[in-house]
Amino acid sequence: MKNNQMMCDVNTGVCGPAKEDDMEIIDFNQPKKSINLYYVTDPICSHCWAIEPVLRRFVEQYGEYFQFHTVMGGLLEKWHDGPIDPANGIYKPADVAGHWREVGEHSRMPIDGSLMIDNPVQSSYPPSRVFKVIQKHHHDALAFEYLRRAREALFAFNQNISDSAILIEIVNQLGLDGEAIVTEAEKPTGQQLLNEDLQLTRSLGVRGFPTIMMVNEENKGIKIVGGRPLESYVDGLKKVLNQEELKPKPQPPLSSLLKKEKLLYSKEIEVMYDVNQADVPSFVEKEIPVDDYQKKDVLGEAYYTTMK
Repeated sequence: MKNNQMMCDVNTGVCGPAKEDDMEIIDFNQPKKSINLYYVTDPICSHCWAIEPVLRRFVEQYGEYFQFHTVMGGLLEKWHDGPIDPANGIYKPADVAGHWREVGEHSRMPIDGSLMIDNPVQSSYPPSRVFKVIQKHHHDALAFEYLRRAREALFAFNQNISDSAILIEIVNQLGLDGEAIVTEAEKPTGQQLLNEDLQLTRSLGVRGFPTIMMVNEENKGIKIVGGRPLESYVDGLKKVLNQEELKPKPQPPLSSLLKKEKLLYSKEIEVMYDVNQADVPSFVEKEIPVDDYQKKDVLGEAYYTTMK
């Protein structure tokens, strides 16, 4: 038979010679909507600290559906004589301490807050500028890790992250040159980088933190303000994608998550793995070799760190 290019037609069930034009290039790349997620936040935002357990799970399980962008919102440029946040009764630094403690107790993401009485953070701009410099010279993931370390230092361990020495120490712990980065952040170029985020915050119409905005390729989106349960973020993503169902990735093994994050509070483990608070110690013991982690407590809340 001269023509050995045989085929069976799926519609007719008849087998016979293939047509010459049955060889064609096929593009298997299915069109996919591109979602930009803007997380507008600030290093000293207590409610942003409170949503970290839910936000982490959302990003871990649904992050393939969007590009994640962290935007510095500029919560506190400086203290002045007028009200800073009258809705929460905040007119001076000492007023913050009680508010932060309430947020910490409600969310179970520990917050001390007493430094706002005797050694208050004077501005959130210095740690925000450091974030932008790290983001510029390295990558978003490292800048986001810095943001996490800065919040741990401030909220749980009561360190003043508007102090250059504290910022240098935090950046050094990331394996970077803390002095060089903090020095650059203090120059006009550091403020210029921050101003870009502040302009973006204004253009997005953001007036409070945390705010999460999800925007699709048609430049239509949804704004979610304040801490919400996981289902709210998933529902918002469905609406932006115009899909009824999304397939989440499985939660990462606790051993790999702790290795990446370096420190996890009990609340974060509970939210990620749907574990009751009382069951967290036995869950950790089952998931991680006992020599690979250390359990500690701060402000009545358990947390776990890596030993390696």
